Amino acid sequence: MCFFAQGCFVFCFLVAVTFSQDDGYGQCERTVMEWKSAALDVDVKEDKHKLQELLFFLHVPRTGGRSYFHCFLKKLYPNALECPHSYDKLRFDPRKPNCRLLVTHDDYSMMTKLPRKKTSVVTILRNPTDRVFSTYEFSIEVAARFLIYPNLTSAVRMASRIRKKTNSVSTLDIWPWKYLVPWMREDLFSRRDVRKFKEHNVTKSSDSYNVEDMAMPLHKYIKDPVAQDIIHNGATFQVAGLTNNSCHAESHEVRHCVHKYRSLGTHVLEVARKRLDDMLYVGLTEDHKESATMFGNVVGSQVISQLMEKSDKEPAVNSKQGQNLHILKSLPSSIHLNRTTENMNIEGTSGNANVKNENMTVGKLMQAYESCTRGLRKTQAGRRTTSLQKIAPVNFSKEARRKVPEAVLKQIEELNSLDVELYKHAQKLFAKQNKQTTQKISVPETLTGALYIPSDALSWELLLIVLASLTIPVSLFVYTQARRRTFKVKI
Repeated sequence: MCFFAQGCFVFCFLVAVTFSQDDGYGQCERTVMEWKSAALDVDVKEDKHKLQELLFFLHVPRTGGRSYFHCFLKKLYPNALECPHSYDKLRFDPRKPNCRLLVTHDDYSMMTKLPRKKTSVVTILRNPTDRVFSTYEFSIEVAARFLIYPNLTSAVRMASRIRKKTNSVSTLDIWPWKYLVPWMREDLFSRRDVRKFKEHNVTKSSDSYNVEDMAMPLHKYIKDPVAQDIIHNGATFQVAGLTNNSCHAESHEVRHCVHKYRSLGTHVLEVARKRLDDMLYVGLTEDHKESATMFGNVVGSQVISQLMEKSDKEPAVNSKQGQNLHILKSLPSSIHLNRTTENMNIEGTSGNANVKNENMTVGKLMQAYESCTRGLRKTQAGRRTTSLQKIAPVNFSKEARRKVPEAVLKQIEELNSLDVELYKHAQKLFAKQNKQTTQKISVPETLTGALYIPSDALSWELLLIVLASLTIPVSLFVYTQARRRTFKVKI
C-alpha cells in the first residue's frame, strides 16, 4: 500500500508538472497569436513604393546605417525637418511641425507614435553572423575608451559629467549600447584589475576574439544572458517591434514567451517578413554599392522631388546651405561617445525647412555620398585603432575573423536562426527591387541626373538596354530622312 501510495504521488506530481508546462505554453501561444493577429491586421498602402510625408529609417545596429544617415539623409533633409530626439524615444515627439525624418535604433513599435498612412519605412539588414561579430567588436571598442581612467568608478563618473556638460544624446543613451557598453566596460575593468593583481604576462593567442586576459572571448559573449536577450535575432525582433526597448507593454510578454518557447519564433518571423514586404526600401550591408545606388534612385530621387515641390510652394529663406558634414573628432577628456542626432555640427546649415540644395540631383547626391563615406570610414578606423590600444593584442579585422573556430560560427548561426531566415527574405526583396529599378532606367533620365548608374555597375544587360534606347531613335531618324529624299526624287 505504501509503495502504491508513493507511486501514485509521483505519477500525480509528474502529471501536474506536465499540465503546468503545457498550460504555460498554451498561454504563451495565445499571447503570441493575439499579438500576431493585431500586427498583421494593418491596412496596406496603395503604393508602398511612393515616399510619404514622413520617412522612418529603422536603423538596425551595425548594418552601416550611420553612413546612410550622415552621408545620404543629412545631405537631403535640413535640420529643421528632422524629428527632434530621434534616437531617444523617451523625449521623441512626432507632433512637432515639419517632422519629416526619423532615424532611430528604436524598433518598429515606434510606428504607434507616427501617422501610419503618412509614413514610409526603410531599413538595412546584414548577414547575421557578421552583425554579431560587429556588435561584439563595437561594444568592446567603445567600452575600451574608458580604460584611460584609473578605475571603474572614475570612468562612470566622468561619462556622466560629459553627458551632462554636452547636453546631448551619446552612445550610452542609445539602445542597445546603453546596455552592452556598460556591461563590457565593467568586464574590461575587472580583467584589468586581475592582470594588475597577478602581475603576469598576457597569454598569447592566435585568435584575437579569444584573448581572455584582455576581453571577454567571443564564445563566452554569445552565450551570456545579455546577448541572448538583446543581440541574437536582434534584427527580427527590431523589425517586429519586440526588443526590450519596445514602446508596447505587451511586447515584453511576447518576447519573453518566444525566448522561453523557441518554436513560437516562427510567428515573429512571419510578422517581420510582412513588414519588410511593406517597406519603401530594404538594403543589404554586404551589397554596399548596389544598395547605396538603389537608395539614391528609389529614396533619394523622391526626397529631392518632394522637397523641391515644397520649396516651390513655400519660398525658401535666404541662407547658406552647405553640404559638408563636420565629423566630431573627440569629446573632452580624450574620450569620444559618438554623439548622434543631437548637437551635430553641420557646416552651413540653417533652420530653413526646404531642400538643402535646389540644384541637387541623384547623381550629385551619390557623388557626395561616396566622398562622405570615405571620410567617415577613415575617421572610424582611426578611432578604433586608438580605442583598442589599451587592450592589445586584441585586434579586430576581417583576417582575424577567419581564425575564429568553425564551431563558434555555427553556434552564432544557430542562435540567430530567425535572423538567418529574415536575411534570406531580404535578399529576395532586394534582388526584385533592384531589377525593377534597373528596368526603369532610360537614357534621357540618366543624362539629366534623375537616376544614377555607377560606372562599375553597368552589366551587359543594362548596356544592351542603353544601346537599344540609342539605336531605335537613330534608326527612325535615318528612315525618316531616307523617305524624304525618296519623295523629293519622285516629284
